[in-house]
Amino acid sequence: MANSRMLSFIHTDQAFPEKRSPEDRAHDFHEISRSFLVAKAEEQASRCSQCGVPFCQVHCPLNNNIPDWLKLAAEGRLREAYELSAATSTMPEICGRICPQDRLCEGSCVIEQSGHGAVTIGSVEKFITDTAWKEGWVEPLQPLADRSRQSVGIIGSGPAGLTAAELLRVRGYEVHVYEREDRAGGLLIYGIPGFKLEKEVVERRTRRLAEGGVQFHFNTEVGSDVSFAELRKRHDGLLIATGVYKPRPLGLAGSELPGVVKALDYLIASNRKGLGDDVPAFESGELNALGRNVVVIGGGDTAMDCVRTAIRQGALNVTCLYRRDRANMPGSQRETLNAEEEGVHFEWLAAPAAFASGPDGRVATVTARRMRLGAPDASGRRQPEPEPGQDFTLPAELVIEALGFDPEDLPVTFEAPDLATTRWGTVKADGARFSTSLPGVFAAGDIVRGASLVVWAVREGRDVAQSMHAWLKTQASTAAAKSAATKEVA
Repeated sequence: MANSRMLSFIHTDQAFPEKRSPEDRAHDFHEISRSFLVAKAEEQASRCSQCGVPFCQVHCPLNNNIPDWLKLAAEGRLREAYELSAATSTMPEICGRICPQDRLCEGSCVIEQSGHGAVTIGSVEKFITDTAWKEGWVEPLQPLADRSRQSVGIIGSGPAGLTAAELLRVRGYEVHVYEREDRAGGLLIYGIPGFKLEKEVVERRTRRLAEGGVQFHFNTEVGSDVSFAELRKRHDGLLIATGVYKPRPLGLAGSELPGVVKALDYLIASNRKGLGDDVPAFESGELNALGRNVVVIGGGDTAMDCVRTAIRQGALNVTCLYRRDRANMPGSQRETLNAEEEGVHFEWLAAPAAFASGPDGRVATVTARRMRLGAPDASGRRQPEPEPGQDFTLPAELVIEALGFDPEDLPVTFEAPDLATTRWGTVKADGARFSTSLPGVFAAGDIVRGASLVVWAVREGRDVAQSMHAWLKTQASTAAAKSAATKEVA
């Protein structure tokens, strides 16, 4: 198929994969969108304008070669498209599912700016790699050299840790991943609901790593099951990729009431239930929305995950409180639309003020306050202010706080007081090399950046693998030189 296939946006409308109806999808945790058919994927890829300055690529944290693999997909050269996509990303089908493309590549698409509707990059990316898995094009992990005399320890198996594990294993190192949970994937497996990312998509990635020689140590918490100092002795290089999991407290009157829960506890319980685990807190109703009035507090992607999970669990009513307006919410607008389609009610410019209990001692109502947007702060974002005399009350037998996450106190947890952190509690790491204050210890992902996007964690996993490889090579050369000098003296 010739180059004339491209630039079809002039006569071909933007199209996304068909979504299942809200009535259908609100009763299960399967992904809501069907995959493109081959012809449709090729058609949508052909809408790319192949512009001289590809802003989609510039605004992708991974700098994916988007125009090039769109062109290959439009020409029906799907295996080549996959190989080009996989050259810069260790998990393109995952990013294709959960990246906020409307804020990144697609939001920067030139034809979006011209009013024709962006190329549906994420859906094509997902299609390409799903096809690669189906056709057997995703090859087993094969080390390109043997550097197994040097070993690397990775603390955490989220996207940053998994990416670094893959790329360091490919370079030939012995790689050990230490994970405190019983499965690999971090928030990919336990935090993100199946309707956005079905768990088999993650599990086939981690199986490939294990089959390629990456050694996983599950149910291993650093600081209790094994010491940080021991890991430093055991490995030639160590990567901290723990992510950030400590929920930010709301601190309102009634926050301690039964029925007021943290978003991550709620999502983990739901995901574990879907994976077939025994989850007592779900079975008891503590972390189950069935038959309840649910209020979710927050406007990010985690809040959207919670409201849509509550719908699927059979909540009586689901309301999202967010203190700013829709235009200023941090979460994906596409996720907000999906939530609205499924029956979630949004109270914009509204913030909780207090929680009150019912006769059984559990939370029963939320008192909320109407807000308005005031003057911008130092970041330029307009700050919400309360509207006097505009309080209102909502029934709520389950309140889910989705206010974001902070890092755990790793110097204390790891008994490593010399591990430098920032004033926000994140690990202080060199911006280019990702090295920490401790020799041979590196850090990447949310534990350095703060709570952020999966695609940024993949990017930093890729970059820290390169940095660790360079450092380990230097260490090996130095050791070899010392050994040679010793032999000469002898």
